[in-house]
Amino acid sequence: MASAFNYNEFIQPACQQFVEFVVKKMKKIIFFVVVLLLTGCAQQDDFESDQVGNFEALWSIMDEHYSFFDYKQVNWDEVHQRYRALVSNKMTDRELFDVCGEMLKELRDGHTNLIASHDVSRYWIWEQWPVNYDERIIDEHYLNFDYKMACGIKYQILPSNFGYMYYDSFMSDIGEGNLDLILSYLSTADGLIIDVRNNGGGLLTNVEKLVSRFIGEKTLAGYISHKTGPGHNELSKPYAYYFEPTKNHIHYLKPVVVLANRSSFSATNNFVSIMKSLGNVTIVGDTTGGGCGLPFTSELPNGWRVRFSSCPIMDNKGQLTEFGVAPDVRVDMNENDRTSDAILDEAINILTNSSINH
Repeated sequence: MASAFNYNEFIQPACQQFVEFVVKKMKKIIFFVVVLLLTGCAQQDDFESDQVGNFEALWSIMDEHYSFFDYKQVNWDEVHQRYRALVSNKMTDRELFDVCGEMLKELRDGHTNLIASHDVSRYWIWEQWPVNYDERIIDEHYLNFDYKMACGIKYQILPSNFGYMYYDSFMSDIGEGNLDLILSYLSTADGLIIDVRNNGGGLLTNVEKLVSRFIGEKTLAGYISHKTGPGHNELSKPYAYYFEPTKNHIHYLKPVVVLANRSSFSATNNFVSIMKSLGNVTIVGDTTGGGCGLPFTSELPNGWRVRFSSCPIMDNKGQLTEFGVAPDVRVDMNENDRTSDAILDEAINILTNSSINH
């Protein structure tokens, strides 16, 4: 058995996330959840534990369970032929790992990783784009190193009388009482900035907790589907899921601006997608990093684990956001300016104009 890695939101406890979120929202597919959990996290015993066998096991797991082949127009049979020619039982484990990792990159999926004791393969799109976030600039020039912190959220009211919240990971559990205290403190602000740049994702239950504080009625959050068979296009009919305002807790319904960048991935991508659909919310910054497929994990004969997207989540219009959610206002930071954040400045301008117009 390969040793486990703790890569936080990048190697999430996917089965737990699926149970917490999907079972709660869509009880009609509990049967399929059980089937997926029993098969998706099980060791593949039909292949030899040699180099060729492990390669074939990996390719077959993806062939039967990965959910975006048709959407991404990937010819997986052609990929098999091309990479199988590079594999032999004379290879070292590291050589096999490198070939398998390159094969998985063909899927262009940040949720797809091969996990071994010595390395984790990855396709992380945010490594290829401008960072568009610098915590030091905000702390020094906007917050003056004076801010509150609770349940993973940094918050303060800026001199412009707009609230600012920075949430760095949806893995940080959000307490309802904590949110009440945060939003009570920010209630006097004329508008609110929610910064989720560099938030790599986490648990969808935390997405629901946060979104539910910014809606006044039951809201269609999106749709979710799941694999029903081994065929690439064998997916269930999408099921709608909804969020409702949290009862007996504080809400914030004034204008809101959400800041995002390419490192806003997975559950954060989902959060931005839902917030974008709200009438009082503007998304500013860069397109998110995507990652709209719930990840599952399976195991190769040699103990390596493969993590992959198995259940697509769509926005409230039924569109996949696997390649990201575009901002309403596109802004890049000036990497040579160490004293200002152009994305945050634009958010302040938007809220200022909103206050003037109202």
